[in-house]
Amino acid sequence: MTGVQTINMSDPSAVSSLLLRAAESMKTAKGRRGSTQHIPDKGKVLVTGDLHDNPFHYSKIVKIARLDRGVDHHLVLQEMIHGDKLIGGVDMSFRMLVRIATLVVAYPNQAHPILANHELSQLTRRGITKGNGNIVEMFIQGVEWVFGTKSDEVLCAIDQFILAMPLAVKSSSGLMCCHSLPNAALMHIFDTGILDRAMTNEDRDNVDGSATLLVWGRSHTKEQVQELANLWSVKLFCLGHAHVSDGIEMLMPGVLLLNSDHEQGAVLPIDLSDIPDAETALWSAIKLASLPYEPDHVG
Repeated sequence: MTGVQTINMSDPSAVSSLLLRAAESMKTAKGRRGSTQHIPDKGKVLVTGDLHDNPFHYSKIVKIARLDRGVDHHLVLQEMIHGDKLIGGVDMSFRMLVRIATLVVAYPNQAHPILANHELSQLTRRGITKGNGNIVEMFIQGVEWVFGTKSDEVLCAIDQFILAMPLAVKSSSGLMCCHSLPNAALMHIFDTGILDRAMTNEDRDNVDGSATLLVWGRSHTKEQVQELANLWSVKLFCLGHAHVSDGIEMLMPGVLLLNSDHEQGAVLPIDLSDIPDAETALWSAIKLASLPYEPDHVG
């Protein structure tokens, strides 16, 4: 894609510098307020679900997002790391973060990675058991394998990149993209004002912190969702954090779940000037398997 930097993925200085530039781009992006990236109520946005280090689908996603066509094109990405495929017994999904960092630097007001539970766990070093072991530790081992004595430098830059991610992307026309919503039973300890302020260490590090509650929640009710929709002026929530066998499904009125990592993975293009209801939006989903694969050029 025009404007996207080519980078040597085994050069610790280049990787660290890129990740830090991308972090600064996210923190200073136009429309960034508190823990939310606000986008205009006109233009197009492509919303993804959990990606989990699928480079083939990522390449397709970047192509159809068409960020190079103008500043009114946006892309929301989530749950980018910790895929199913290991190399030499370690997780190499830091490379997906590097690919996304190149996109953020090239299109700082258009490419929007959001914080998900896997990125948060990697940041806080809270272990996640997946497949053959603790994927958080295997991610660190992957960085150490590639960068050796410079791995701490790269891991610190990864942490800063994750720290800069917003919790949500919102439009004033009624779209909100976030990884999940708090469990309904824990709403009494969730700070609904977190979207309008910067996240604190307590929000991220504590198991009952509001950032943790948001990205890890799995049990929702219609009443709770309606309460949040009214409070946050949301017409349509687009979430991940669930296995969706068809790539996209309606959890309840006003809530869509997406997966973009598996064979039936999907993405959702949305016209920001006319946010659809959840049932209507389902018909606009694009199955990634239906698109040709063209490799990106990040080294």
